Amino acid sequence: MKLKRIIYGALSMALLASCSDQMNYHEYTNNDKEYIARNFGYVGGLITDLYISLDADFGNYSGAILGAATDEAEYAYTGNEIYDFFNGAWSPSNPKSSLWNKNYTAIAKCNQFMEEFTGLTFPELKYNADYEKQMFRYNNYQYEVRFLRAYFYFNLVRQYGDVPFTDHVMTPAEANTLSRKPAQEVFNYIIDECDNIKDEIIEDYSKLGDMALGKSETARANKITVLALKARTALYAASPLFNPENVKELWYRAAKANKELLDACEKAGMNLVSYASLFGDTNWQATSEIIFGKRNAESNSFESYNFPIGVEGGKGGNCPTQTLVDAYEFQATGLRPDETEGWDPNKPYYDKRDPRFALTIIKNGDGGGSEKEGKRWPSYNENTLQTYYGGANGEPLSGGTPTSYYLKKYCNAAVDLRSRKSTKMRHTWIIFRLGEVYLNYAESVYRYLDENPYATTKEFPMSAVSAINKVRARTGVNMPAFPDKMSKEAFWKKYKNERMVELAFEGHRFWDVRRWKEADKHFKSIDEMKITRNVGGDYNYERKTVNRQWDDKMYLFPIPQSERTKNPNLTQNPGW
Repeated sequence: MKLKRIIYGALSMALLASCSDQMNYHEYTNNDKEYIARNFGYVGGLITDLYISLDADFGNYSGAILGAATDEAEYAYTGNEIYDFFNGAWSPSNPKSSLWNKNYTAIAKCNQFMEEFTGLTFPELKYNADYEKQMFRYNNYQYEVRFLRAYFYFNLVRQYGDVPFTDHVMTPAEANTLSRKPAQEVFNYIIDECDNIKDEIIEDYSKLGDMALGKSETARANKITVLALKARTALYAASPLFNPENVKELWYRAAKANKELLDACEKAGMNLVSYASLFGDTNWQATSEIIFGKRNAESNSFESYNFPIGVEGGKGGNCPTQTLVDAYEFQATGLRPDETEGWDPNKPYYDKRDPRFALTIIKNGDGGGSEKEGKRWPSYNENTLQTYYGGANGEPLSGGTPTSYYLKKYCNAAVDLRSRKSTKMRHTWIIFRLGEVYLNYAESVYRYLDENPYATTKEFPMSAVSAINKVRARTGVNMPAFPDKMSKEAFWKKYKNERMVELAFEGHRFWDVRRWKEADKHFKSIDEMKITRNVGGDYNYERKTVNRQWDDKMYLFPIPQSERTKNPNLTQNPGW
């Protein structure tokens, strides 16, 4: 485990800009501790370095997203490393361990900040006109760092279960003697840490009054962000993977934490916005729903990975599955196609689906038309997309979609990948948003209240069904409410379907199915849709099932063999 001191001379620091729409980066070199401690900005650069370590998945696996290791998507290039998750190549010597190294490095920086950069007074700057404002911001840094450290530990325990733990600076030799702390103890630490700082960290950066430095800094962690981490952590701690005995008290804690978060969001005036506004280049402005996100610099790599093959610059990588398409219900009935009388599995039934389908997935026949119509996908593509076999955007072209679909969500249609007109856009990865919170609350209160989806109490006056219906009724979605008198089995199936649709390609499916311990139901195969075009111009559709490998050891990642070689006290996860 690489828990090392920050090497100041090699550290590139970034200052958080005092505006809400960007982060400006400034590098400093050859700076020792004493030099950094002389200036507010230099210390602030250490904090920004930690924010840069937040997770985002705009193609972390050589263009593939984690959703391509689930039933959400299939990557168009079979040689991609994402296939290691289900083709037998995953192992302690091929552990997919970038998160291990990244998060422990960030934790080491957090520990060092807490030990060496708190309690400073910056005497050389005390006569500056903005000294009081700068000190106010500086004194908040420690709470941001404690939040970030807890966040990095959540990423680790979600992935590995029991993990090595330290909250102070260690030498490499000391770090390489740590044993693994039980997962529930790490969850408890995260929740306790969130409780300890929630009333200390700045509550709202837009309401600082005389203490404000420039515009509101909406990219920073605040009180609601802390509550969001606490609530998600409590949900995971209560879930079957980490709570095999189904301890009811853990579900109560999760329900209570998510209720606390919903109350705080309501107090702050937050609400669900239109689904379409959540995933474009200005999505960071949707602060009514987005609680916290990671803002990335201008780029077009995600579009390059995912725009259809056959469109200039597009590689067509992460292709939604027919399995996911099946999850989108009919808007009129609230039923999936396979729940509808007369259903034919070899027909696509694209018409009149949940509006989130068209906002997430590109299908055969989409795009094209005049630029004024605004239907082109992407905006510079004049041709209707042909995802059928032999079509301009389909197989057997290298990179042609194997499922007949392309990814739309998070792709910005305004990005132009033509060689002479290449453009870039900002991308914000959503880490916490209100839509997820309603679903987390629903799951928690359902489990706590004896798996009755309609139950309420004085403490929890909103039922699980009512919480989900809020998500389905959002502007631009307007799906029918969940029906009355569902059995617990019917509710659980419909809840999982709602979660799959609402949170598609946001990085949740990989972890949700694992924490439910239901991978044997969802990850052993995917369905593709194969389309062929007849001479007359109509289409034939044929569903194809593709099998994938699953072993229960894959509920948790293997501990990297390289780390176990350095530290003999690290035990391996079962089965690896």
